Amino acid sequence: MARTVVNGISVSTGIAIGKAYFLNRSMSSRLPRQTVPSHMVEGEKQRIKKGFSEAVVELEAVRAKVPEELREHQLIIDSHLMMLKDPKLQKSSLKYVDDHCINAEWALEKAVNDLEKAFGALEDKYIRERMQDVRQVALRVQAKLIGGEESLRPVQGRVILMAHDLSPADTIELEVNKLMAFVTTLGGKTSHTGILARTLNIPALVGAETLENSVVDGDLVIIDGLSGKVLVDPSDDELEHYYTLQNQFEDYQRTTIRTCNLPAETEDGYRVQVYANIELFEEVAAVIDNGGEGIGLFRTEYAYLNRMDLPTEEELAEKYSELAAIMAPRKVTLRTLDLGSDKFMTHFGPLDEANPAMGLRAMRFCLKHQDLFKTQLRAILRASVHGNVSIMFPMICGLKEVLQAKSALARAQQELRDEGVPFDEQMPVGVMIELPAAVMIAEILAQEVDFFSIGTNDLIQYSLGIDRTNPHVSYLYQPLHPAVVRSIKYVVDAGHRAGIGVSLCGEVASDPYCLPILMGMQIDSLSLTPQAIPGIKRLLRQLKMPECKQLLKEVLGCRTVSRINRLVTDNIYKKYPEELMFFASLLDNEDIAG
Repeated sequence: MARTVVNGISVSTGIAIGKAYFLNRSMSSRLPRQTVPSHMVEGEKQRIKKGFSEAVVELEAVRAKVPEELREHQLIIDSHLMMLKDPKLQKSSLKYVDDHCINAEWALEKAVNDLEKAFGALEDKYIRERMQDVRQVALRVQAKLIGGEESLRPVQGRVILMAHDLSPADTIELEVNKLMAFVTTLGGKTSHTGILARTLNIPALVGAETLENSVVDGDLVIIDGLSGKVLVDPSDDELEHYYTLQNQFEDYQRTTIRTCNLPAETEDGYRVQVYANIELFEEVAAVIDNGGEGIGLFRTEYAYLNRMDLPTEEELAEKYSELAAIMAPRKVTLRTLDLGSDKFMTHFGPLDEANPAMGLRAMRFCLKHQDLFKTQLRAILRASVHGNVSIMFPMICGLKEVLQAKSALARAQQELRDEGVPFDEQMPVGVMIELPAAVMIAEILAQEVDFFSIGTNDLIQYSLGIDRTNPHVSYLYQPLHPAVVRSIKYVVDAGHRAGIGVSLCGEVASDPYCLPILMGMQIDSLSLTPQAIPGIKRLLRQLKMPECKQLLKEVLGCRTVSRINRLVTDNIYKKYPEELMFFASLLDNEDIAG
């Protein structure tokens, strides 16, 4: 048996076997924390200013030598530079020195802790995890304050990179072709470590909390990116098992990637569009490489996070236009802002809301703050002439919201016409169906829009009244609950009766057990994480529509979720046991869209 097993969260699947190489460890135990006499306060403040300044210079130098294979990650480095140059964190640190007469390192730590508490109070898990970027910026400054980081040791041979935390900048000076896998102590499912690893096509684990106490440089380790484990000093039997599993998984990957650009079409010719959900430009390459036929959901929230000012129309228009042009003629669907005031801590201030997830957010927030909404609408319209762009409104619960959103869009269109600014007059407009209320009036909403996108993650949570991240009730999160299956079918049927397309995103879109049921409903398109696209397309090509329709009929006749799960598992697993052995592991890496 292995000497130690460290558990983590898999954010990029696969198996890696090699020697551990630590890039950095937690700095917290090395940070000096002490009070200083009043005559030294000014000196400590100057140290903070110098630390921020040197970190900016260092990061700009790193940005200038980003290797081609990580070129897409310059955007993250840019966001870190923006945070370093933003005065808020620095001012907060300086204030701690002034008010409490403490040294620079301790003051910066306290300022970061304050931000961490503010982020931790937010309901949205994705937004909370953006605190990781703030930590990475602060660690770079702390390294300057305590005397700089040691030079990187030369990497001998291929290694498994381990770190307390990892940013794109951290990997620039390493030879990426020598990295077999990533493992970090910090991070969550949406951390940039996963995006990095998937770009390089290597396994990665984050949130391995006991890593630094369990592994030393040079240890032989196995990274099991299928189940989220690090095996330290494995036995001969474990090595033999994982070498076999590694070969099997790599064979599966090669096969699926080789066929990923084939049409997503059942054996008897039913054609489905398979799109990708992304949030950053750096993921565009993964969409194309994995056979994505376009972007079914681009989350626009990232441009508003980790900054003190709101993005301008010019800034947004440039980003959206670049995305549209790169993907053209492939489709790009831009979802309008899906945030609440609790995410804009400087501009709007958090509201006194007991449950922000069901409060003033998404379309409700945008309709209340029309200037912010108009800026984004104008930017999307301007981008529409550079590619195949659609716009989508989230969290719709009634017809009035749709009409108000369309009215705001019409006003933005008229302004651009008056100014002589070109845009696509026929740009499709859609809504997300993610609330039970929207399901029940789907036939009404269908008369006002060009397409539906069913956001299954939120739809399931709101329909079943559970938080899937809550360990006490997460077992109730059942994609094949009779109410969920019927809701999805109701929306698909309503859309088709009105002659509009219906897409589906969220975890259900990449669940192989749900796929034949969705095909039985004759869904028009799926939108999922890029890495799951090849496997879903491969499974889809093995389906037959009469069998899918029959399975759907049997599922609709079931009264309990347990009966549906048994029926579907028996039906799917006996047909595709080899496929599901590896593809199921990809589901743990599914995004949080919808």
